Amino acid sequence: MAETENMQSDLFGFSATSSAGDSFQPLAERVRPHTLDDMAGQEHLVGANGPLRKFLSGGQMPSMIFWGPPGSGKTTLAEICATSLNYSFEQLSAIDSGVKEVRKALEQAEKSRRSGRRTILFIDEIHRFNKAQQDTLLHAIEQGLIVLIGATTENPSFEVNGALLSRMQVYILKPLGSEEIELVIRRALKEDRLLRDLSIEITDLDFLLQFSGGDARKALNAVEAAISLFPEGASEMVLTRELLERALQYKAPIYDKGGENHYDIISAFIKSMRGSDPDAALFWLARMIEGGEDPKFIARRMVIFASEDIGNADPYAITLAIAVFQAVAMIGMPEARINLAQGVTYLASAPKSNASYQGINEAMREAKVMQDLAVPLHLRNAPTKLMKNEGYGAGYKYPHSYPFHFVSQHYFPEGMEPKAYYRPGDEGREKYIRERLSHLWSERYSP
Repeated sequence: MAETENMQSDLFGFSATSSAGDSFQPLAERVRPHTLDDMAGQEHLVGANGPLRKFLSGGQMPSMIFWGPPGSGKTTLAEICATSLNYSFEQLSAIDSGVKEVRKALEQAEKSRRSGRRTILFIDEIHRFNKAQQDTLLHAIEQGLIVLIGATTENPSFEVNGALLSRMQVYILKPLGSEEIELVIRRALKEDRLLRDLSIEITDLDFLLQFSGGDARKALNAVEAAISLFPEGASEMVLTRELLERALQYKAPIYDKGGENHYDIISAFIKSMRGSDPDAALFWLARMIEGGEDPKFIARRMVIFASEDIGNADPYAITLAIAVFQAVAMIGMPEARINLAQGVTYLASAPKSNASYQGINEAMREAKVMQDLAVPLHLRNAPTKLMKNEGYGAGYKYPHSYPFHFVSQHYFPEGMEPKAYYRPGDEGREKYIRERLSHLWSERYSP
């Protein structure tokens, strides 16, 4: 149902001097930020050059969709936009609202417009609205009756009416990082009216960060659940791992991200992919995910693996690995586990070669002791007439001017005999590469 304007002061915390009802509000609501400066995370949107900050400073706001995981600040940003611009605020949940509720909210917006005030209509879970429900919003947006802000955890390209989507800006909210979640928690303990005078210590912050999974609301609810286990009137509280597990009925796997077990599991994960066992690789991936490992750390290791252990045996592997990393950064957990699983199974199943890895290592060892070898004149750059007169570039044979775009010439430093650093194998695409190099440089790549 729409939240009417007379409820707005409570929603945004304007009645801060009155603590009546505070004890009935969840901690996440009591410490909800009221300005962009109070926001944790989403720097790309609310930072000095972020679009939302620019909109608010300019006094204008387009209709928008906030696409991001739970607890990333979608509702909070909508509320901040309304308060900063002094707009009326109507809020609907697509789960329990229909066309009737939308029309009622639009009627309220019309009343506000007649009194000289614009309205933000915020629709949570907007992807749950059907086409008819979404269509009721089109005319209101076109006529400037409302600024529509929709929140969704699903890709709006698939879930939101194309006609509606074309009239809105889409902004992606990212899962909060560990440092940002920690900032939210510590700020709550310091500033919340019901907690700031208490002595509260969290002895296992890593457990709490792991449990939250980038969701600030989930982290604050966990803190509040643990505090509720203390007797009424307690002024000193120590939130241990055991207490948090009891409050949340959640037992985290034993996985110390800074300890030996962490590196052992990473090692088993990499070696399983290198050994072309996708099933074992999936198991170790699952262990890391369950243990709260940073999914971007896993994805980075996969990008390295694609070049180190697959290389040109399957040149597509590096493209896929980078795509997985980008998907993980954009989607966040828990859905990003699907992207990781696709990448892991492909990399583990792909043909293998470490020829590029071995080649660069060998070349670097020799480059260290051959730093003084000169670049041959025919390979030097000759941008000026003086350099050309000195013989720079003279005698260089342009390969594209020869049959098959190849001509044999010396590309190594002066006085250095050519040698093979890159030795392609017989797996996948490298078999073709080896055959080609054997034809072009037969003295170096002879069978």
